[in-house]
Amino acid sequence: MRLFILTLFTAALLFAQDNPKTGWQKEMAGNLNFTQNTFDNWQQGGENAWAWQLNINGKFTNIQEKFDWSNTIKIAYGKTRVGDAGSKKSTDEIRLESVYTYKLGVYVNPFISLSGVTQFTRGFEYTDEGAITISEFMDPGYFTQTLGVGYSPNAHIKTRLGAAFKETITKKFEDRYGQGKEMRVEYGANSVTDLSFKLAERISYTGKIEMFSNLKRFNEIDVNWDNLFVSQISKYITVNFNVKLYYDRDISKKRQLQEVLAVGLTYTFF
Repeated sequence: MRLFILTLFTAALLFAQDNPKTGWQKEMAGNLNFTQNTFDNWQQGGENAWAWQLNINGKFTNIQEKFDWSNTIKIAYGKTRVGDAGSKKSTDEIRLESVYTYKLGVYVNPFISLSGVTQFTRGFEYTDEGAITISEFMDPGYFTQTLGVGYSPNAHIKTRLGAAFKETITKKFEDRYGQGKEMRVEYGANSVTDLSFKLAERISYTGKIEMFSNLKRFNEIDVNWDNLFVSQISKYITVNFNVKLYYDRDISKKRQLQEVLAVGLTYTFF
């Protein structure tokens, strides 16, 4: 399944680049944020610190009379260091998604989708005894296949709901992510809503809300809510405010929250 998703996405990229007149619409942009604090004989106190983060977002959509085929990629990676402590990972995500929608000529249309999520490098939990490895590339890896119907009342809101299979793949951390299994398979309902609004002339908002409910436990819903506010200061400089809310009872009984405010350089590839 992992190979199938990667192959499908790669084919979409190649086809989009080689056949620009067949209905493909291409978007790809990246931004690099960096901050640094340095102190020398500073009597008020403080520690040297630096942080950086790279984000790349791409979308390749083939729009035809009878179908839409949308492929998206999201890459985020960053590190931070404070004082004499070693550098630590601040964010790490690889996300691929492919959605094929058949057009019936109405707002509600059937679709099939594939998605995969993992990370680049090892993740650690820091304790008094030291750093403990708790994740690696494809450990865990999350893959979801959904068949259902989608609804798009306008260009700003797209939502879809369907029956889904969700696989959690792990090699070394099956007790933490797979409930004792190297591959855990869940069956249930999956909902995805994409939001895109221009709040002002130079301020935009994009959001993605993903929810999955296992058929065996409908009262426990996995939630992944990603919100990004972007303010375009100039052609190459932007301010980004990203808030992520994540809840998966199998990993933690409390919700997980990540917030990043950054100023950096942005480049639009096409």
